[in-house]
Amino acid sequence: MVTNDKSIVELKHAILRDVCSLAWDDALTEDNKEKIVIRVSPGPKPSYRCCVYKEREIVRGRIRLACGLAPDVNKDTKNVVAVIPAACDDCPIQDYSVTDICRFCLGKACLNSCRFGAISPGEKRMKIDPNKCKSCGLCAKACPYGAILHLERPCKAACPAGAISYDEYGLCLINEEKCVHCGHCIHACPFGAIGSKIYAVDVIRAIKAGKRVIAMCAPATEGQFGKDVGMASVRAALKKLGFADMVEVGLGGDMTAAYEAKEWIEARKEGRKMTTSCCPAFISMIRHHFPTLYDTIKSDTVSPMVAVSRYLKALDPDCVTVFIGPCIAKKGETLNEFIADRPDFALTYGEIVAMLDSRDIKVEPVPEDYQEASLFGKKFAGSGGVAAAVLEVMQEMGEDVSDIKLQACAGGAECKKALQLLKAGRLDADFVEGMMCPGGCIGGPSKHQAENMVLQARTGLLARADNRKILDNLKQYPMDRFSMYRDGHMDPAE
Repeated sequence: MVTNDKSIVELKHAILRDVCSLAWDDALTEDNKEKIVIRVSPGPKPSYRCCVYKEREIVRGRIRLACGLAPDVNKDTKNVVAVIPAACDDCPIQDYSVTDICRFCLGKACLNSCRFGAISPGEKRMKIDPNKCKSCGLCAKACPYGAILHLERPCKAACPAGAISYDEYGLCLINEEKCVHCGHCIHACPFGAIGSKIYAVDVIRAIKAGKRVIAMCAPATEGQFGKDVGMASVRAALKKLGFADMVEVGLGGDMTAAYEAKEWIEARKEGRKMTTSCCPAFISMIRHHFPTLYDTIKSDTVSPMVAVSRYLKALDPDCVTVFIGPCIAKKGETLNEFIADRPDFALTYGEIVAMLDSRDIKVEPVPEDYQEASLFGKKFAGSGGVAAAVLEVMQEMGEDVSDIKLQACAGGAECKKALQLLKAGRLDADFVEGMMCPGGCIGGPSKHQAENMVLQARTGLLARADNRKILDNLKQYPMDRFSMYRDGHMDPAE
């Protein structure tokens, strides 16, 4: 996979692969974990940080994350996204810095603009005291030479929820009450100091215990592994790994679209606006940052992931369901106490590839085909796909949708703006599709390939799908045996 943080991704992958290998062999002991540490950073000279001691501490933090634990042994956290303290120390503490462009001018516009006494003359240029600076930016605006630079940390710049701040030592802090688990900060950090808890070891243990572990692959999966590698290929590889079966979550897309269509029809009659339910990061943003909207505009239908998990558990209550996709927020959704009957685990593409690599299994083309979702369910992965599926169901139900106004939001900034307009009563749309990642799930933080490559491969793969209708497709499934609502209640008609 080619990414801007390729070296970090390769390091994380190697560590997780080794952890998985130990888990398969029932050898995940503290001694063997330490052997991974020494193998990655043998010393005596460091490979990528200031000293081998720091390197080794970072690897230990990554191993803890790989085992589903908080990276800091001294500080537990329930948050899925967490900081490795030893890796977070090379970013500048202060937001504003005076550069060499400073002419040390007589006017001292920067000093005169500062309300907090943070600026004073240095030997050759002005200087800013980080202990007094409040990051208001007035000095940068006042400087006639543009000599004062705003250095916003990449993690903070990437966070759409304002959940990142710093302690007195400059270490990154994640506010768990604000974090929406989107994972954008993870790949934004150039030092790999932020990661997410990984539940691969739990999945391996469930497989080894003889449990019926079923994979649920996100609609974004098609195209992630190349133009000739469809859902059937992924399914075959996962079965070799030990999964009992795999189901495409695009089927859950059909399920979600069918039930959201009912909600949209009702809301339309009442003149209410609504949002979609498929993106857990978007729902978290509503709950954490727009609580007054949470119970009024949010769809009560579960996401496709939860729908497929409930369907599988209705058939086999003892099965273990594992979502696989490009999304970090899905991990948070499996732990979300506001949703009843959630899936057991969620893994990213990188994590499942590490598991496959630990057993020398490749995802390769296979002759057979596999399809359980309609084309609309498969297209849930792209921006606009969810709304298109809901409208399709409404039309299949005989509704006229020609006058419905839709707004598809892709990316944190677009989602936040739409919610602000909704709160202010100024949004000129009937329904809002919210996806926290640019381009939708296809552009998720843990995509396996660059988005343009995925889109190119998806075009050919989706062209092979049949044109089944959503409601006709769902007639094949026992929709009356499980709830499609977040609180788990059954539809009175079922």
